[in-house]
Amino acid sequence: MQGRILKATGGFYYVLSGEILYECRARGLFRKQGVSPLVGDWVEIEETGGEKGYVTQILDRKNSLLRPPLANLDQLFLVVSVVDPLPNLLVLDKLIAISEHKGIEPTLVVTKTDLGDGATLEETYQKAGLRVFKTGLGADGQLNELSQAMTGKISAFCGNSGVGKSSLLNRLDSGLHLSTAQTSQRLGRGRHTTRHVQLYPVAGGGYIADTPGFSSMDLERYEWILKDELQYCFREFAPYLKDCRFTGCSHTKEKGCAVLAALDRGEIAPSRHGSYCTLYEAAKNIREWELEKK
Repeated sequence: MQGRILKATGGFYYVLSGEILYECRARGLFRKQGVSPLVGDWVEIEETGGEKGYVTQILDRKNSLLRPPLANLDQLFLVVSVVDPLPNLLVLDKLIAISEHKGIEPTLVVTKTDLGDGATLEETYQKAGLRVFKTGLGADGQLNELSQAMTGKISAFCGNSGVGKSSLLNRLDSGLHLSTAQTSQRLGRGRHTTRHVQLYPVAGGGYIADTPGFSSMDLERYEWILKDELQYCFREFAPYLKDCRFTGCSHTKEKGCAVLAALDRGEIAPSRHGSYCTLYEAAKNIREWELEKK
C-alpha cells in the first residue's frame, strides 16, 4: 500500500493510507542506505495487522529539508514577530535562501503587530518579491487570506521560539489545540512547545506542519548552498544579474556590479544584501565534494 507520513516520533511513522492511519516502523535497509523517512514523504508500507506495519520504500521526493525535517513541501511560512522577540533578519534570510534553493515558495508572516509597527518588515520583504501577511491580537484581517493561501498545499510554519507560531496556527484552526508558552523575560525567548513534526489537515484540502522552534540556522551543518548558487536564492537580484560587468561577479564589492548599483539606488534592501554577503563569506568555504559526502 501507499500513503503519506503525517507524523514521526520515537522511531514510529504514522502513515495515512486511504482513511486508515497506520503505525509503522522503518525497515533496516534505510539505515544501511543512510536515509530516513520524513514527514510529508509518500511511502510504500507493508501491513502486519492491527493497523500496524513497516515502511518499505520511500517514493520520489520533489524536495526535502533537514531542519525542519520535512519532504514534498509546496510553501514555507516564515513567522517573525515585531517584538518579544525582536526579528533576527540573518536567520530569516537564511531560511528564505534555503526555501528558494529547494524550490519551496517562501512567505513571510509578521506577528504581534498589535505591539509594534511591522511596516519596515513588510516593505523590505515585499520589495524582495515575497508575499507578506500581518497578524496581531484584534487584527485578524489577513487570517482569512492566510487560510486561503494554505488550501490544497503542503505548508510548513517555521520561526524562532516565542514568535507566536503555535498561537497563530490555533487561530487559523481552533481544532489543532497546539501547546503554547509565554516568552521567558529572563532569556528573551520562548520555550520550545512543539516536540515533534506533524502534518495537520486543513479545511479545503492540504496540510500544515507545526515544527519545533529554533533560535538559529546553521547552513554549514543543515542546508548547504554553494557560493555560485547563492545569488539565485535572493530573487530581487534576478533582474540585475545579467548586467554585471564581469562574469563570476560575487555582488559583494566589484566595480561595475549591477546588483550593487541597484542597492545604491534603493532597489535592494541593505539588510537583505548584508545577509547575502554574510552567507556568501560562509559559502566560500564549502566545496562540492563536501556536499556529495553530506
